[in-house]
Amino acid sequence: MLTGRVQHELELLKRHAIILKKVMDSGPIGIMRLSLETGIPDHLVRYSLRVLEQQRLISPSTQGAVATKSAEAAYAEFMAELEKISEMTEDIKRIGFG
Repeated sequence: MLTGRVQHELELLKRHAIILKKVMDSGPIGIMRLSLETGIPDHLVRYSLRVLEQQRLISPSTQGAVATKSAEAAYAEFMAELEKISEMTEDIKRIGFG
């Protein structure tokens, strides 16, 4: 289906956002606690943490992951981008196949 790749990417984006928000709200926080509190398996939490660290939104510490100073602004920008994506999907719905 045409939307398969988009759905996969949105699922990844959702997971990364959940992990980032949890680190911002509860950091420092470790993988096991993130997994327990979010219901996301630890191997997926680990992957999301790696991606967020590469984006410089979190950093590791001996007590667990902590949000960087740029995380708050990045999260606000992320929310604005989600609004644009929502508008795009509404535009696609209005095409009216059928």
